[in-house]
Amino acid sequence: MPSVPRARVSQRQKVKRKKQKTAEQESKDTFQIAIGPPQLTRFERARIIGARSLQLALGAPPFIRVSSNVHSPIDIAVSELAQKVLPINIRRTLPDGQYEDIPLDVLIIA
Repeated sequence: MPSVPRARVSQRQKVKRKKQKTAEQESKDTFQIAIGPPQLTRFERARIIGARSLQLALGAPPFIRVSSNVHSPIDIAVSELAQKVLPINIRRTLPDGQYEDIPLDVLIIA
C-alpha cells in the first residue's frame, strides 16, 4: 500500500498571561484572590509540606526555632507552614493559560 503523507498539525501553544494588578492589590492587606478559594487547598498544603520537608532533609536551615525533641523534617515543615514563615507563592492556573501568584501569607491555612 502506498503511504499517504499526513499534514503536520502543530499543537496549540499555551500563552501565559499574567493578570494586571494595581498597586493596591499588591499589598497584603488588600490582596484579592481571583482564582480559586481564599484558603490553602489540601493538595497545595501537601505539596508545600512535601517540598519543604525534602529541603530540610537535604540540609536546608529551618526558618523557625526547633525544639530538641523534634527530629522529623515533616513536623518542622508543618510548623513552618502553620506559622506562615515560608517564602513561597502559590501559582493557580486556569485552563486558558492565565495564572495568579498568591503569597502564602495571604491564604487562610486551616
